[in-house]
Amino acid sequence: MPSRATKIVATLGPASSEPALLEAMIRAGVNVVRLNFSHGKAQDHIDRARLVREAAARAGREVAIMADLQGPKIRVGKFADGKVMLEPGAKFVLDASRTELGDLTGVGLDYKELPRDVKSGDVLLLNDGLIVLTVDSVQGEQVHTTVKLGGELSNNKGINKQGGGLTAPALTGKDMEDIKTAMSFQADYVAVSFPKNATDMEMARQLANVAAAQYNHKPGLIAKIERAEAIPRLEEILLASDGIMVARGDLAVEVGNAVVPALQKRMIKLAREHDKVVITATQMMESMITNPVPTRAEVSDVANAVLDGTDAVMLSAETAAGKFPLETVEEMAKICLAAETAEEFELDADFSGQTFSRIDQSIAMGALFTAHHLKAKAIVALTDSGSTALWMSRHRVNIPIYALTTKLSSQRKMALYRNVRPLLMDTSADRDTALVQAENHLKSRGIVSGGDIYAITCGEPMGAPGGTNMLKICRASD
Repeated sequence: MPSRATKIVATLGPASSEPALLEAMIRAGVNVVRLNFSHGKAQDHIDRARLVREAAARAGREVAIMADLQGPKIRVGKFADGKVMLEPGAKFVLDASRTELGDLTGVGLDYKELPRDVKSGDVLLLNDGLIVLTVDSVQGEQVHTTVKLGGELSNNKGINKQGGGLTAPALTGKDMEDIKTAMSFQADYVAVSFPKNATDMEMARQLANVAAAQYNHKPGLIAKIERAEAIPRLEEILLASDGIMVARGDLAVEVGNAVVPALQKRMIKLAREHDKVVITATQMMESMITNPVPTRAEVSDVANAVLDGTDAVMLSAETAAGKFPLETVEEMAKICLAAETAEEFELDADFSGQTFSRIDQSIAMGALFTAHHLKAKAIVALTDSGSTALWMSRHRVNIPIYALTTKLSSQRKMALYRNVRPLLMDTSADRDTALVQAENHLKSRGIVSGGDIYAITCGEPMGAPGGTNMLKICRASD
């Protein structure tokens, strides 16, 4: 089992679809595989999910699969020559009614609502902020603009409005179909793009639960925070989700690059306080798309996300289309491990002023506290749903948490939780037998040996979800 607490999410793409390479990436430390639904057809994703499951089985590790929905495409249309070169000061028209291909004077829109969402004086950012247009006037279906920052604009590039305010709904018709596809192979997580409020997440959850019901499956929902409007509503979005993704690309375009690092820290902190998971994403190891080593700034960026307490760090194009997908995962794993080693823990401060009203939550906290003071080798949670392990993982403790579950879906879901090593175990329904089995399981994996102290939590009766009500401190037998 890896000693690393922070988890790695890697995006599957043409550069990483070779079965042997994918297996090597899982062995090197990938915990969650992201399928990006912005590309490919339904069948491609079904095939890829099977590929992941087979590679994970060969590597002897379970990984979670995250289906990342495309969300609303707020994009320009296509150009006659595939692209144009916009010069500063030039006039350019974004025309929702235009049917012919674009040229130097203007282009059609995939997003027909744009004329209703903008007014004179607004600033539009195209192609992730590389091109900046100022809106002069809106005339019917036409948005007349002046190029402030020029450059190459090619087909279907994205449009953002500075400060946010584009009204597209978070879930498109395509997303709804994609949710059904993702549930057909029981994706463990669904990431929702561009949610504006809790309602967007609640709708996604409803659709996912209905689509997953026939498979007796419940996926976790991740809200991607990438709209300016989502920031003031962060708390309500968090509460309606199982976790959030700090999607720094689109977010930076809408709110400005400079405020993103502080927002990232705030989001990680808030997610942990609300017992939710958090993924930090976008350009983490960007230079490794073409180079075999990361830049110092990227190393710092990944390490700082780890020190902030993120559950996972994510790779996008680096593993999907880059030249060095395996090396990128290896480098990232190294950085995470080194940052964790340098962490300072003050667990006691975590509990001061906290109140716990639930028995299972109090047991989870008791296990952390006791294990920390007794310098235990491991904390073991016999868990059905994984919630005990999740609560424990919200607090910084340098003792590994082993979550033993009889449910494969819980094991996969826990692959995203920081400092949690999920293991599948066939437990008996009798408590004493289960505890002996758990110790044997830990010994066989070399986690504890004779004389080691470990803390174990479980529930009586066994197998009842949410029933953790017992904490036992054990010394492993010789």
